[in-house]
Amino acid sequence: MRDMLLQGAGLVAVAAALIHGVLGEAVVFKRATISPARLRTLLRLVWQAGTVAWIGCGVLLAAAPWMDSEPARHWTVITVVIVFVFAAGANALATHARHFGWVMLASVVVLAAAGY
Repeated sequence: MRDMLLQGAGLVAVAAALIHGVLGEAVVFKRATISPARLRTLLRLVWQAGTVAWIGCGVLLAAAPWMDSEPARHWTVITVVIVFVFAAGANALATHARHFGWVMLASVVVLAAAGY
């Protein structure tokens, strides 16, 4: 059961990351007027760096059940939980909890902690 919870957390993390990346490009940056162009490019790349990092975290959570090392599993889960607690908290704070993103990010935390 622990393994399934970690794999579920990984899937939710990847889904949240993909939604973050697609909506960022399709909604946020499509409407945003940012100049100069270099700054716009920088902000888009930083936005997508978060997307890639969350995908990596999701893959690590999904792979954690097959880690032969208990310390590796432990530190993987702890690190990912810290990252997603911060992300969920920042999202909830910045949007006054009116954005669904914090719920997805918090569910990664709950599933990962339950699978710990």
